[in-house]
Amino acid sequence: MYTLQKFFLVTLILLIPQFALAENWKIDPAHTAVEFKIKHLMISWVKGTFTDVQGAVIFDEAEPEKAAINVQIATASVDTGNKKRDDDLRSPNFFDAASYPVMSFVSKKITLANGIPTQINGELTLHGETRVVTLEVEEFSPTITDPWGNTRRGASASTTINRKDFGLTWNKALEAGGVVVGEEVRISLEVELIKG
Repeated sequence: MYTLQKFFLVTLILLIPQFALAENWKIDPAHTAVEFKIKHLMISWVKGTFTDVQGAVIFDEAEPEKAAINVQIATASVDTGNKKRDDDLRSPNFFDAASYPVMSFVSKKITLANGIPTQINGELTLHGETRVVTLEVEEFSPTITDPWGNTRRGASASTTINRKDFGLTWNKALEAGGVVVGEEVRISLEVELIKG
């Protein structure tokens, strides 16, 4: 079975030769959150998160614009705090996790301001569809050394997508107008990286 872990390792191996002098980082899943929110019944936001996130970042302090980012998220790890809703999100109505177990983001262009990444353009693949999205980087921390000797850094970013662009089209009309599920999905990321 082609697992998320195997996909991650193959991607990392393919990327490393192109950035032999750069630093290799990996996402710390225990301190990383990929969260989203979407309108329900046109009146309130439902929030959720993905609990299985892995990825690699190859970064050169001298040339940060050449950074390479590859992130994989298990769609079955969606969690909105409601089992019935989560089961529906995993079903063919939405993510169809059985057919599309992984969504991925691969960076294509990094935009800087004063040497700090401010935007990351890349390809998001979800539900069998790939679209270009832009992550707005809200914070990119300097490196620190944790109490166990690991070098770490963090980043915060956000973006907004239209779920219909990725074939997630299920909906129901409301008698008073509007629909059950909104089309706009707001995504926020809190990422912690470990060097090595």
